[in-house]
Amino acid sequence: MFRTLRRYQVATDLSIAAVFLLVQFASQFTTRTGYVSALLLLIFSTALALRRLSPGLALGGAWLGAILQIASALEAPQPFDLAVLAILFATASYGGPDLRWVGLASAILGSFIATFYLVFFNAGRNPLGVNLSSLPSMLSSGVLLLFGCLATLGLSWTLGLLARAVRRSRQSHEAQVVAERDVIVEQERNRIAWDMHDVVAHSLAVVIAQADGARYARQSDPDTVDVALTTISTTAREALGDVRILLGQLRHTQGETPQPMLADLDALVDQLRSSGLSVSRETVGEDRPLGTAQQLAVYRITQEALTNALRHGDTEQEVRLIFSWNIDTLRLVISSAISVSLGAEDANPGGHGLAGMRERTVLVGGTFSAGVDDGRWIVTAMIPLSLEEVA
Repeated sequence: MFRTLRRYQVATDLSIAAVFLLVQFASQFTTRTGYVSALLLLIFSTALALRRLSPGLALGGAWLGAILQIASALEAPQPFDLAVLAILFATASYGGPDLRWVGLASAILGSFIATFYLVFFNAGRNPLGVNLSSLPSMLSSGVLLLFGCLATLGLSWTLGLLARAVRRSRQSHEAQVVAERDVIVEQERNRIAWDMHDVVAHSLAVVIAQADGARYARQSDPDTVDVALTTISTTAREALGDVRILLGQLRHTQGETPQPMLADLDALVDQLRSSGLSVSRETVGEDRPLGTAQQLAVYRITQEALTNALRHGDTEQEVRLIFSWNIDTLRLVISSAISVSLGAEDANPGGHGLAGMRERTVLVGGTFSAGVDDGRWIVTAMIPLSLEEVA
């Protein structure tokens, strides 16, 4: 029965009702009729104050006031009857489905009752003894008055329905904006999760490879241990720095943070070579400029593919990294030998890494494929040189 309102809404409704009551009260209690008018004013003012808090109760109060007004044969219309307009507005704007139709029915029924009351009783006539000569003029004036009442009361109800539609439309738009913002945040978090996966997986693979190599070479070549430990320390520090940056992005979604570019690929390849992975890099065609998003995609795809080769491939055979530049695309190919222990059927690394590489390629408008070809695991990404065609 009662709606939940904010404090300022309750204060506003009470203030309007109080002003409505005080403005009219002084002239309503000086005579016997004035006392009746004062009571009716109090009823309509109370209904006015409750119109948003409880539209149904306010409508019931308006009907109570109207019935008392007719029963007391009080001259109509009175200034306090204006409260009915605001109450009908509230039933359409704030009421439930049933109450809205009750409000419309009240507007129609009230128009007929008000017309009958004004035509016959307000003029002091008895409907049983109407002069037949005046009946045509009474009927014509009654019809005009009926249409006037229907227009006035119906317009108030219609405006309330329109206000409800506008409010619902605004709420729907706000909900859509919030949903779009949530989607953007979720996409950004997914991107950060991919970066986190790439950084951690790559760094741990390098650390594990270096630690295993140092353990095996400790007796025959002690100097190798120092090199391996240096590489482990450097890789761990770089990974820690990258993870801190990514965690900072999670805490503060705004702002730009440094991202790896094509120029950082040399350091990446050198790091993997120091971990025991043999990598050859070949460039076909003339280098062309790439956007920031494409460069990040190329770096992360290369990082993930080489890390998978170190973890799952045959490290005794060379990994071929080929950059083939065309007029409008970069064709990136990473070819690695399949480990004998895995075999061709189990060569697909699956997991988040492969999905992440594919998603990064799609986000910049490219195409991605990965699979076994002639005993080697081939990763191919077609990266457009421009984002103009991405929509």
